[in-house]
Amino acid sequence: MALSRLLVANRGEIAIRIMRAAADMGIPTVAIHPIDDAESLHVFKADQAVPLSGNGARAYLDIAQIVEVAKRTGCDAVHPGYGFLAENADFAIALAEAGIEFVGPTAETLQLFGDKVRARDLAADHGVPVLPGGDGVATVDGARAFFGSLAPGDTMIIKAVAGGGGRGARAVFNADAIPDTFEQCSGEAGAAFGNGDLYVEQFVPRARHIEVQVLGDGSGEVVHLWERECSIQRRFQKIVEIAPAPGLPEGLRSRITEAAQRLASEVGYRSLGTFEFLVDADRWTDDAPFYFMEANARLQVEHTVTEAVTGIDLVAAQLKIAEGRSLADLGLQQASIPRPRGFAIQARINMETITPDGQTLPSGGTLTAFDPPTGPGIRTDTYGYAGYTTNPAYDSLLAKLIIHSPSPDFDDAIRRTYRALSEFRIEGVATNLSFLQTLLQHPDFAGLRFHTRFVEENAAELAALNGEAHPRLYAEAAVATAVSGNAGDAGGFAGARIDTSDPLALFKHDRDTKAIQTTATQDGIATPDLSGPDGSVGFPAPIQGTIVIIHVAEGDSVKRGDQLVVIESMKLFHVIKADQGGVIRRVTMAVGDTVRQNYPLVFIEPSGDADDAGEIEDAIDPDYIRPDLELLYERRAFTLDENRPDAVASRRRFGYRTARENIYDLVDDGTFVEFGPIVVAAQRARRTEEWLRERTPADGMVLGLAHVNGHLFPETKSRVIAMSYDYTVFAGTQGTRNHYKQ
Repeated sequence: MALSRLLVANRGEIAIRIMRAAADMGIPTVAIHPIDDAESLHVFKADQAVPLSGNGARAYLDIAQIVEVAKRTGCDAVHPGYGFLAENADFAIALAEAGIEFVGPTAETLQLFGDKVRARDLAADHGVPVLPGGDGVATVDGARAFFGSLAPGDTMIIKAVAGGGGRGARAVFNADAIPDTFEQCSGEAGAAFGNGDLYVEQFVPRARHIEVQVLGDGSGEVVHLWERECSIQRRFQKIVEIAPAPGLPEGLRSRITEAAQRLASEVGYRSLGTFEFLVDADRWTDDAPFYFMEANARLQVEHTVTEAVTGIDLVAAQLKIAEGRSLADLGLQQASIPRPRGFAIQARINMETITPDGQTLPSGGTLTAFDPPTGPGIRTDTYGYAGYTTNPAYDSLLAKLIIHSPSPDFDDAIRRTYRALSEFRIEGVATNLSFLQTLLQHPDFAGLRFHTRFVEENAAELAALNGEAHPRLYAEAAVATAVSGNAGDAGGFAGARIDTSDPLALFKHDRDTKAIQTTATQDGIATPDLSGPDGSVGFPAPIQGTIVIIHVAEGDSVKRGDQLVVIESMKLFHVIKADQGGVIRRVTMAVGDTVRQNYPLVFIEPSGDADDAGEIEDAIDPDYIRPDLELLYERRAFTLDENRPDAVASRRRFGYRTARENIYDLVDDGTFVEFGPIVVAAQRARRTEEWLRERTPADGMVLGLAHVNGHLFPETKSRVIAMSYDYTVFAGTQGTRNHYKQ
């Protein structure tokens, strides 16, 4: 059955890619967007665009709202792209119940591969090797035991059972770090994926990351479309992908692709999917061992390089499979899949800079110029355009530059990619363009002497060269400058072009500032002169973001290393510290303002102290806990037995145990995730607010999700709801939220 109308449940470049494939097949498309994403280019590429209520990523995750829009606009299919709801089984089920086709694998397949422990078990059951790991969902004690079982010098990695993208994953190099690392990973995974479950396996410090693209029609017939090399990563995020994997021994290639095809066939795989493997970079031979890592049941970001070397439109194939056509119907049986022709390289162009210590700093702003390269073998997938103002609520990926060289010499593909990067003109936003150019010129890249920690180990060298070290093969138009009049100009800046959407607009008009002249940085970003009133010097924002806390006021004295502000950027909080001591002469921002990178946050009149020399340690602190969150942690602590000694002692006098003791002894260690722990009871005593919180912390009911005997029931995950009345709280058992929790 041909699809009649397709809703694309995504944004940015991947939404545009899907819309183009649908247009080629004559299928009208519907775009969705929250209000804060109305200027994203995908909105203008669809036949119809529908606004969503809400802002940010949350709107793109609203299953009920998206299904309702699909029904209202007459769509008989939804393509989720990648990220957001692409691997969400509940989304696939909701669409099926509404009679709408989910363009992707079945809900059962999504559930299977969405649980990495179950995926590992599937691989092991079918003879595909996996790295040594713990049994099922891990606990702290289980992680300690597994770490202790490793040979001297071996290390362990803790990983989230659900999700991906490196969140909830950290390597552990000594046993003492296990409890803290376990807690961090669980919290991060719970926040990102709604599931804090973890598992552990042996860590390969010098691994090559090889993945295999598969396509199935749901009948059990599956083809592979060869492999990709994805070892160039930073913080578990890929930045360069290559197809096919250059230098991969043929025997190893055959065994890896066969393993991926076998696993996909065993589950009757439908649609596109990617099976990912690790190989020890120091054992790069035909008979080298390899290990299954995970499977991504969706379209991948890097599908582009497979398309380039095979000539197969993967998105169109995915849509045709959703229409019910078989691989035979499409002429895509394994014997018909061509061997890769030449090499393709994808470079992810992100709005970010990478510091010499490997730290990634997000950026943003308004694209004043955006000119992608063109020519033979050059493709750019992007949502960028001149005049577009980026949104820090979304991913930093701005464009994917895909280069194909039909030559069998990998060096030819590198040269073409380097030149295309040199032709890519982006102004107004800092990007990693020069970092990518430096990476391509590194001798170990062309020499294939890299692994998954290559960027991390060579960050200082790769970040050392700035953009001036690379050619710019495009015409650079002059950047407009804004020049003020003198301090007595009543009307503000004579002849200045003022952007009223700029949070610094009022600052630029400040009557006490003699002049603010913008200049162009090496990345084409217009930034103000940092000379300020009374001999003060502007302290520039190292990243773009939203001001959430200001620690200083005009007239305050600060020392080098003192906290100035906290900036939220790309969903992370960053503490910004002073690089010198002195007196604050001007604060340019207010809480809630958006600041651009390199614009002054405050003006400091330097003290000239000798202690002001040198670099600031942790000038941006990613582990900062802002005060309101710290207060939340403090209030949650009221619910724990160790912070309620009087109530626990009273319970003990009668020979009873506490509700939490009963729950913690019943469930598997570290698996209890509480729901609604800090709701205050309905009954109010005539006491202070603090007294009420201490005496009535849990509203009479302790309730949450947990696992019981997970080691005995790995397939069902042994998931339970555990609840117990807490008779020690002031409200007894009938607080206002008790029934709501149940």
